[in-house]
This record gives sequence, structure tokens and C-alpha cells, in this order.
Amino acid sequence: MHTLLIILLALASFIIMLLVTALFITKSFHIECEIIINKPRQVVFDYIKFTKNQQYYNKWWMIDPDAKKTYFGKDGTIGFIASWDSQNKQAGKGEQEIVKVSDGQLISYQIRFKKPFESVAASYLITTSTQNDQTLVKWGFNGTNKYPINLMFALLNFRKMLGNEINGSLEILRTILEADTPGK
Repeated sequence: MHTLLIILLALASFIIMLLVTALFITKSFHIECEIIINKPRQVVFDYIKFTKNQQYYNKWWMIDPDAKKTYFGKDGTIGFIASWDSQNKQAGKGEQEIVKVSDGQLISYQIRFKKPFESVAASYLITTSTQNDQTLVKWGFNGTNKYPINLMFALLNFRKMLGNEINGSLEILRTILEADTPGK
């Protein structure tokens, strides 16, 4: 009985230490990845501005091709909303709304996650012309993680995991756009 009490006190102390640590870990995050695509900026932008095209290159949209998808508004314009509802816990349920468009340069989204947990994040895609009809595409995410979820995201190295997913999606995007006939 004495040993069990020591184990329980040690476990409680460890949990308290983690919760106190979470108080000092940042709750906000910013992740940005980039890639060069061998196509002119307007060609790249004209493809990425349509949210429906994300089903072909965005790894999160590709998690569950059978997820129920619903669209509201005119794709590629401010106010367009794409929602998803999946039985797959990795995909969950949520919606993505276009909140800003600067033709040929920027498209910004607000992403509202509903399941597996509620959260709001901002995302953007920026296109910049480089040399020889190449385009630099930057894809970024900003958001916050509530206490004590911020500790879990720090321990799981969420920034690295999210960065890997963005980079993988950008590689798929480049493959699609550099194909002789861009499309799926």
C-alpha cells in the first residue's frame, strides 16, 4: 500500500509539472513552407485559387476521399466555403473559407475545425514570380492551441509534422502543375 501511494504521488507530481510547464509554452504557432514551380505565376495562381483543386494536392483533403464535401458560393472568390465531414478521425469535420484574394498573388483562408476538436486557424498561399517563368509558392498556417493542448502539440513536435504535410502537398502541387497538361 505504501509503494502504491508513492507511485500515485509521483504520477500526480509529474502531471502537475506538465500542466505548469504548459503555462509557459507558447500557444500560438506559425509555419510556412515554400517551393519553386516551373510555371508562370498566373498559371500557378489560377490553379491554386480554386479550393476544389485542393483535393488533388492537399494531403489533408486526400486523407479521406470519401468524406462528405459541401461547397457554398463561387470557388476562387471571397466567401467561398468548402466543408468536409469524415468518419476518419484524422480528417474530422470542418470548413475552410476564402477570406482574401489578391489576384495572382495571395489567397487567404480561415479554417474552422469542428472534430476531433474545435479550433480556428488561418492559412494562406502566396505566389511570387522568380526568374525564367518560375513561381515561388509559400504556404503558411497561423493559429493557437488552447491550454493544455499546447503542451501536447509541443511534445508531439506539431510544427515538424505540419511542415512535413505542407511540404508533401507542395511537392504534389508542383508535379501537377509541371505536367504537360495540368489538371488532376
